[in-house]
Amino acid sequence: MGKPRKIALCLALLFFLFCQSASSRAAEEESKEKSQTAEQLYNTGYLMILLGRPEESVQLFKKSLEVQVTAEAHTYMGWALSHIGEYKRAIEEAEKAIRIDPDFGNPYNDIGVYLIQQGRDDEAVPYLEKAIRAKRYCCYQFPHFNMGRIYLKKKMFEKAREQFKKSLQFDPNYAPALEALDLLKESGVKET
Repeated sequence: MGKPRKIALCLALLFFLFCQSASSRAAEEESKEKSQTAEQLYNTGYLMILLGRPEESVQLFKKSLEVQVTAEAHTYMGWALSHIGEYKRAIEEAEKAIRIDPDFGNPYNDIGVYLIQQGRDDEAVPYLEKAIRAKRYCCYQFPHFNMGRIYLKKKMFEKAREQFKKSLQFDPNYAPALEALDLLKESGVKET
C-alpha cells in the first residue's frame, strides 16, 4: 500500500472516530435533557400531591413516564393514586417501580402502607422489611414506623415501641413516632 493511500486511510479513520465521538456526546446530552425533563415533571407532580391535587399530579407523572421511564415516576404515580383511593392501581405502579429499580426503598414502603390502609397488615410486613433493607432510600424512619403501627394493632407493645424508637434513630424529630411513643406511655404500657 502506498504512502498516500495510508495517509488517506488514517485521515478517514480519524474522521470516523471524530464523528462517533460527536455523535456519542450528542446522544449523552439528549439523554441528560430527557432525564432532567422527566425529573422536573415528576417533582412537580409530587408537589401537586402535597397541594392536595392528586388527579393533576397523575397527569404529570404520565408525561414524565412518556419522556423517560423511572422508578420515581411510577412510585409517585402510585402515591397519587392512593390519595384518590385507587389502591390496586397504586400497588401496580409501585410494583413497576420495583422492577425498574429493586434497590429503591420508597415503593416497598408505599405498598406496605397501601396494604395497611386496606386492613391487610400481615401482607404489608414483607414489603416493609424490604424497605428497611433497601440500598437506596432516604427515609428509613417510615417503614420502621409502619411496622410499629402493625405491632401496635396486634397489641405487641414492646415490638411496636422498638420500631418507633428505630424510626427516631433515622429522624429524631419524626412526629408520628414521637406521638406513638407518648401514646404508649400515656396508656400505661410499661417498657420491659
